[in-house]
Amino acid sequence: MRIFTLSILLLLTSLTSCQNNDDPTTTADPYIDDDLAGPISRPQSGYGADGTHTAAKVSFASPLYAGKKVDIFYPQDMTGPRPTIFYSHPYGGEESEYNIGLFEFIAKKGYTVVFAPYPTFGASIDERYSTLWESFSEAVSKYPAIIDTTQVGFMGHSFGGGASFALAHRGFIDRGWGENGRFIFAMAQWYSFQITDQELMEFPANTKLISQIYDDDDTNDHRLAIDLFEHNNIPDAEKDFILIRKSVIGGYTYIADHVLPNSRSAYDAYDYYGVYRLLDALIDYSFHNNAAAKNVALGNGSTEQVTMPSYQGVAMSPLEVTDNPVPQYPQGKYEFSCGASTNERGQYCQ
Repeated sequence: MRIFTLSILLLLTSLTSCQNNDDPTTTADPYIDDDLAGPISRPQSGYGADGTHTAAKVSFASPLYAGKKVDIFYPQDMTGPRPTIFYSHPYGGEESEYNIGLFEFIAKKGYTVVFAPYPTFGASIDERYSTLWESFSEAVSKYPAIIDTTQVGFMGHSFGGGASFALAHRGFIDRGWGENGRFIFAMAQWYSFQITDQELMEFPANTKLISQIYDDDDTNDHRLAIDLFEHNNIPDAEKDFILIRKSVIGGYTYIADHVLPNSRSAYDAYDYYGVYRLLDALIDYSFHNNAAAKNVALGNGSTEQVTMPSYQGVAMSPLEVTDNPVPQYPQGKYEFSCGASTNERGQYCQ
């Protein structure tokens, strides 16, 4: 069963491996010996720079996954419910430590993020989706003091990226979450289930979307992300499709493969400039309607959006942004192709 193959692949990978400054500049500061791999340091200002809040974590027993806990990261020094992101992990990423950098980044910026584990093995697709949804729902019920359901984002990677659309529909439509701001941030997504063509056309008018793929990914067919990006009612002005390519800087290779972002495999400038920076700006635009933030997150290829930092005169590959994505490689490149029988939406493969 091919789903089992991806489970093993990503499980092994996982084991080895507020307000913002509105200045959206992406020119790297002089090298600072921080904890990032490679020669380029994390941004010191603007979108993507670490926040000033203290990240804390609270956990509760998963409602459907025995022996596992749902983790909620939040800014400990802030009072009142915070805008909240519901995060869906890839196969194998059942512990929040696999991407702890992302979760702590969100909390330090003044927001809450809910991480919900689901079984890598021994569960159906529907059971995994139910585990994610029931965990998110229980988090909302248990922790209203730190979760604001009027400002909500759904974010996910691989299996979680594909699931984010159905989960967002449940949250936005069935529960009415996000009346004061909504977004979806899907990364390297796998097949999407439990959402129809009609439901994809029902997202509320204030929904924003970033779909992100990685050029070195040979696991999930880029057509899977293209399908969901194209077949929804979110206007082009409120969504962007973003490709990250690898860069070689100062002898270090910034790989844009399937597991980006993943703190355990390579915690480097691609996490900060390729993912955190865009997420930071998307949050600010979605929840505060900041025009400068939109230019970074959904800039339709603006300089502020696509420009990546440099080191000793050599710049990282710029982000490639479009509203009309076209697959660049044949389906045979990927472990999970769009045309596989596993994909319920195979009629949309190009």
